[in-house]
Amino acid sequence: MNNIKEKSDSLFMNTYGRFPAVMVEGKGCILKDDTGKEYLDFVAGIAVCSLGHCHPAVTAAIVAQAGRLAHVSNLYYTLPQTELAELLVANSFADRVFLANSGAEVNEGAIKLARKHGGPGRYEIISLEGSFHGRTLATVAATGQARFHKGFEPLPDGFVHAPFGDLAALEKMISAKTCAILCEPLQGEGGVRPLPLEYLQGIRKLCDRHGLALIFDEVQVGMGRTGRLFAYEHFGVEPDIMTLAKALGNGLPIGALLARQEVAASFTPGDHASTFGGNPVVCAAAVTVMQTMLADGFLDAVTRRGEYLAGRLQGVAEQFPGLAAGVRGLGLIQGLVLTPRGAGLGAEMVKGLFARGVLANFAGGVALRFIPPLVVSESQIDEMVNRLQDVFRTL
Repeated sequence: MNNIKEKSDSLFMNTYGRFPAVMVEGKGCILKDDTGKEYLDFVAGIAVCSLGHCHPAVTAAIVAQAGRLAHVSNLYYTLPQTELAELLVANSFADRVFLANSGAEVNEGAIKLARKHGGPGRYEIISLEGSFHGRTLATVAATGQARFHKGFEPLPDGFVHAPFGDLAALEKMISAKTCAILCEPLQGEGGVRPLPLEYLQGIRKLCDRHGLALIFDEVQVGMGRTGRLFAYEHFGVEPDIMTLAKALGNGLPIGALLARQEVAASFTPGDHASTFGGNPVVCAAAVTVMQTMLADGFLDAVTRRGEYLAGRLQGVAEQFPGLAAGVRGLGLIQGLVLTPRGAGLGAEMVKGLFARGVLANFAGGVALRFIPPLVVSESQIDEMVNRLQDVFRTL
């Protein structure tokens, strides 16, 4: 392991604070490093491997498609791409799809689409404080967390950030330049913070009143993570544009930009493109992911496991009130919100879990975030909680 670590540290740009483990194998909710140590994975590639590592049906789809056709330009049609688009449209509010390779890329596409649809002079997008929308310059500018802006100024113009939860303040920020409001139904990087129901419904009404496009960033919370295929289904609110990525390919790079026909029609040939977007192998994997998630009982099971995880974490909060204040989330994205004292120890908690063979992370400086594969079992949740309790006892 030291040899791989030293090689990597000498070759790659210093953009990640990596843990000292070389992961070599995964199955379901378990990862194994090169020493043979096993880890309960409650990060899932940051909400990516939702069917677990090396899901047999996804693996079979990848292998079969790779043996037929690995890539072709979007100047031509392919079957996996069309099958995926059909599934996305049939199971969402959307009429049209654009395929790309990542969440940041489809968020860029959403920004471009909203500006094109808005027309001349309407280019400004309002997002929320605490949000996270990607690492490109435009998506960093849209992100409502100053720590991601530092060192990259001046950022692209046309983005303003509204105080979280304050609908009146948001409305005051709407001007003749505004074309859209961009938000996550649940802020993941912002500390596992769901938007209040009335707030999200109010944002939809503001968009309708002022003729703005409503964009939902469901990169992290879409694709079954909350117990519904899409998080917006919990709120009774439909967006005009939505972005997906992460779990859609269960580990393969893919992003999807979805929109209603009226909005999507603003894009014409030459307006937007992606060389690798809609790659046949990746789309074959994504089709299998969607078929698996849409099978009878799958999402109901996610809801049950999410409730179980939330209940177990609430028990931890009650057992250690000096460190944890409570639990928030939807489905299988749950945050154990820490007290100010606990938040100061958040990084140590993550390290303590890692030493005990559990992968989790610290989000927004306020919460331990648990985003396991959607196939996690109650016994695996119990084991994680046992190790978490052990970490808290040492603190």
